Amino acid sequence: MNEVSPETMDALKSIGLNLYERKLYVALLSRGTSNVGELAELSKVPRSRCYDVLESLSDKGFVIIKNTKPIQYIAVPPAEAIDRAKENIKKKLQENIHRLESFKSSGYIDELSKLHKFGMDVVDLSDLTGMIKDRYSIYQHIGSMIKNTENSLDIITSEEGLIDLYRMHGALIQKASDRGISCRILAPITDKNKYVVDVLSSVCDIKDLNSIDDHKIEGRIILKDKKESVVSLTHDKEVPKSQDSVFWTASEHLARDILSPAFETMWKQAR
Repeated sequence: MNEVSPETMDALKSIGLNLYERKLYVALLSRGTSNVGELAELSKVPRSRCYDVLESLSDKGFVIIKNTKPIQYIAVPPAEAIDRAKENIKKKLQENIHRLESFKSSGYIDELSKLHKFGMDVVDLSDLTGMIKDRYSIYQHIGSMIKNTENSLDIITSEEGLIDLYRMHGALIQKASDRGISCRILAPITDKNKYVVDVLSSVCDIKDLNSIDDHKIEGRIILKDKKESVVSLTHDKEVPKSQDSVFWTASEHLARDILSPAFETMWKQAR
């Protein structure tokens, strides 16, 4: 079997093929068509695993299974395989979205919501506190907070954080504004993010953090309804996205009595 570079194997991993799938697909590409015995020998994948792995490759669009005796497997050309994989992902995504929407509109949601409300009534406040790691997970949580805001949203963020806020949650902030939610943002205003300020200023009050004399704030804080807060634990320019971390809590004492007064002080000072 002709060897492929480690970089190519890593690229196959990046598009969702596990180790055995990568080995078998490459082995099959070198033969065009083959059977399990030959592929197991070429790829060094245990023969007992080859059947289910090749089935998985077929589901993903990389392999065609020919129902002969013995069963033959045909490699789909790489460019065509990628197109098939894309279509399969789109189809499965639409199916999953349809199932989720159907579930959301069903009576099951009411039953689960009642259970959650009962649970929240008896939960210890210390349980409503935790660390969220990875920027994508953080964005998801912030999005949920914005969706569920009832009165006010106060945000302190960085130069990059303001750009990310607009890119990831601009539409949600617009909807919050349409619902009458008060939104205030404190951030360093620079040439890099000025266009974001111009857009968001139509739905939010924005002040320049740099206008506060001797300010030392470099973090990101979000206050929802003065009851719930997210506080960054890392600098968004100094850690990779996968290592970004925030502290989330539903402690009304922290939000209302500590973070909110600090925000008000800075808001009055900023221009």
